[in-house]
Amino acid sequence: MKNFKLFTSNTRYRLVAALILLSSCKKLVEKPSSVIVPDNFYTTVTQVQSAYTASLNALWGHNVGYQAYMDDFNQDDQIVRGDLNIPENYGAELWAAHYNALLNINTAIKALKKGLPGVDKSQTDVLMGEGKFLRAYNYFMLVRIFGGVPLIVETTPDPVTTKLARASVQQVYDQIVSDFTDAIAKLPVTRSADMRGLPTRDAAKGLLAKAYLTMATYPLNVPANYAKAAEMAKEVIDSARYSLVPDIKDLFSVATQYGPEMMWSLNSNYQNLGPDPRIWSDMRGFGDICAEPTWEQAYPKQPRKDAFIETTLNGVLYYDLGDYWPGVKKFQYDSPADFAAGRSVINMPVIRFADVLLIFAEAENMSKGGPTQNAVDAINKVINRANGYVVNNQDPLATTSLTKEAFDTKVIQERNYELCFEIDRWFDLIRKHILKRESLPDVQINFSNDDYLWPIPTNDIQVDPLLTQNPGY
Repeated sequence: MKNFKLFTSNTRYRLVAALILLSSCKKLVEKPSSVIVPDNFYTTVTQVQSAYTASLNALWGHNVGYQAYMDDFNQDDQIVRGDLNIPENYGAELWAAHYNALLNINTAIKALKKGLPGVDKSQTDVLMGEGKFLRAYNYFMLVRIFGGVPLIVETTPDPVTTKLARASVQQVYDQIVSDFTDAIAKLPVTRSADMRGLPTRDAAKGLLAKAYLTMATYPLNVPANYAKAAEMAKEVIDSARYSLVPDIKDLFSVATQYGPEMMWSLNSNYQNLGPDPRIWSDMRGFGDICAEPTWEQAYPKQPRKDAFIETTLNGVLYYDLGDYWPGVKKFQYDSPADFAAGRSVINMPVIRFADVLLIFAEAENMSKGGPTQNAVDAINKVINRANGYVVNNQDPLATTSLTKEAFDTKVIQERNYELCFEIDRWFDLIRKHILKRESLPDVQINFSNDDYLWPIPTNDIQVDPLLTQNPGY
């Protein structure tokens, strides 16, 4: 595991090596008129964009980041093989990936604050909005996985040499809210076709709504944030710029991966392929990530299940095939040629319109003391599509007659079905503090309250004595 304090650009490593060589060569007395270091490298729009691209490649690239370590989230109740025996250094690769990303982002933000020669303010503002959006997203992931973490921003002294203590959970969320708010002010409403993978104002609003929703629940438990989450989600809904893909079978197709439902994703393309579409299936692949059979069997019978979960091979159910588990079908909608070649350009969703509808439904219900008609309408849009727009007693529509508690339970269950395998269920189990309740009986015996956080990587604690470990590790 690489320590986050050691992440920096190759340029700096080359500079250090060069300085060592120069110090041992007494005959060379010339002084360079300038030297390229990260602090003065970013002077053009392209260079700043390259830093952002590098930050995303750390999170979603071939065999790195969430492509390689998606199975870390098998401690939820959806993915098979979870046992709540969380060892030392669990998730260390994701910690490193996020801090690697943050160092790229912060260096670019620092350059933008100085100004790019010949670049007008409007363009610089958009770049700044992108940087703030990406930084907020990285910290949002880190704080939900590890709790309070070191806050590194553009004004932080050199994180390679500076010892940094963990910020509190509240301090990290303060930074997240500040960055997303700044991003909302600076990002464009829409993107041109050649920039469609970049974040927009509504994507920032959607993720800020999700951050507020999390702040309303565990571990901060500040109910006033429900109203903020509802307000932010409603702005996205009322803008009418996004909508549900009408047919659930088309949701994860290549044609719809940039809209009208997908708001922001970790992007794959032919230069940066996603994981082989077959690996997450136990039917035709390696079975890297499969659905827990108990969870699959409790999933309502509906078109959504057929679109999201693979349960048969040549018409035979997985449990009649012997040692098979149900597969993840969501990410198998590449073209036939790509599928046959074992390559994928399917994106990993980070925020999509269905999520925003469910965020609004939950937050509106909790802030108003019961389900309003607006909250019911929001969740029912998701349920109706899931059922193919027919009545389904296994997944009935919500009504305003439900109690606040019953409606909240229904929303969380709908999130369980709709957002499965999108790196989301684990965070719902944590923020609703229901990890033990939702775990399988043979897993519950391993449960501890310490499981709500993953361990801080051991190497980082050894390098930085100001870092403290999470309880239980």
